[in-house]
Amino acid sequence: MALIPFDDRDGFIWWDGKMIPWRDATLHVLTHGLHYASAVFEGERAYNGNIFKLEAHTERLITSGRLLGFEIPFTAAQINAACNEVLAANGLIDAYVRPLAWRGSEQLAVSAQMTKIHLMVACWPWPNLFGADRMKGVRLGMAEWRRPHPQTAPTASKAAGLYMIGTLSKHAAEAEGFDDALMLTWDGFVGEATGANIFLTIDGKLHTPTPDCFLDGITRRTVIGLAKARGIEVVERHIPPADLEIATEAFLAGTAAEVTPVRQIGTRQYQPGPITEALLGDYEALVRMTPADVAKRAA
Repeated sequence: MALIPFDDRDGFIWWDGKMIPWRDATLHVLTHGLHYASAVFEGERAYNGNIFKLEAHTERLITSGRLLGFEIPFTAAQINAACNEVLAANGLIDAYVRPLAWRGSEQLAVSAQMTKIHLMVACWPWPNLFGADRMKGVRLGMAEWRRPHPQTAPTASKAAGLYMIGTLSKHAAEAEGFDDALMLTWDGFVGEATGANIFLTIDGKLHTPTPDCFLDGITRRTVIGLAKARGIEVVERHIPPADLEIATEAFLAGTAAEVTPVRQIGTRQYQPGPITEALLGDYEALVRMTPADVAKRAA
């Protein structure tokens, strides 16, 4: 399959309140966000024309900006509208949606108090992160890089700079034949994959790491809710790597990954089991519910 460059596509991007042609969405090379990672973003999915958990994603985007010391100059309602508008402008109903806020090019130094804050929203067709073979289960290598201590970085934000070590870890894993990497926390516990949270089944219970130095994913919280609705006990804790050996099932959860079974972590092999299969099915059904279905369910 040929790679389609992201800078040379048909379509439209919402930029600072205007819908502009895709190829016109360019910025200066001396933009602060490019040099100093002063940028935050969201990853969202639209199913059947509905952006799943849009309000939660927008609130996190605004919060992430504040954690990086800036206010996004648009309200939550305006950002929500922009996401829906760009979806319609590109004629898509199933798509990945990417809002991004960043500091502009008015100043270029560590201190950049006078930079303008920009916001753009793009969308494009993007199937599951791991492709058509995801149901076979993905293979995770063990990353050398660890998630940082929360006193060394704004780990509760979805900040662009925090993904640098994710890229390094995923590239290293792919070079070894894996699909992704499992990252430990700064103090040596199980953390997350490079762009998704992890869940383990141990003794019939669903275990997931406490997100105290990495993102508490919206998909993660959704899966926890689905598990509890099924009566599955959910245990959030600091998980030592040794517990990977006693887990019987493992899966990833994230907007891009959705719910994806894991068949290997390091040398440990897993098989998708009843808990993984049930929650994957529940998640697929939930994200494809229409607003009318949601209202009917709540009634």
